[in-house]
Amino acid sequence: MPARRGQLDEVDRGPAAASGAPPDARGGGRTCVVIVDDAASCRRALRELLERRGYRVVGEADCVATAIGLVERLSPDAVLLDVHLPDGNGFALAARLGHTHPEVAVLLTSVDFESSFYARADLSGARGFVPKGQLAEAELVMFWPPAPIT
Repeated sequence: MPARRGQLDEVDRGPAAASGAPPDARGGGRTCVVIVDDAASCRRALRELLERRGYRVVGEADCVATAIGLVERLSPDAVLLDVHLPDGNGFALAARLGHTHPEVAVLLTSVDFESSFYARADLSGARGFVPKGQLAEAELVMFWPPAPIT
């Protein structure tokens, strides 16, 4: 059954979920990431890209409201955040997360590109902006804690 807007699509809670223990986003020694994008197909592609590069995707959200709840519950190391969301924008969410969770490294992304996005990302407190078309080649360690080599 497809997820409704604002509903968590999936969360990888790792071994803790099987044991009934509370989710521990920092478990396993890998950099834990939450993906925030309103398009399910983009979330799937981003998950695959990040997992191939050694990151652990612990949650996915399709809107601002769900993203805030996930960051609160899962305490990820990083958030990959789309600029355009149905209930807000990524720049404002990045600023909010920077205020409430300064330890979380936020990287903004978008299919759309405006040269002002780099400055807006900086003003929001995000670690940076990378167009979606360049994420596959981007050196994510410039923005996030490094994923250990597996």
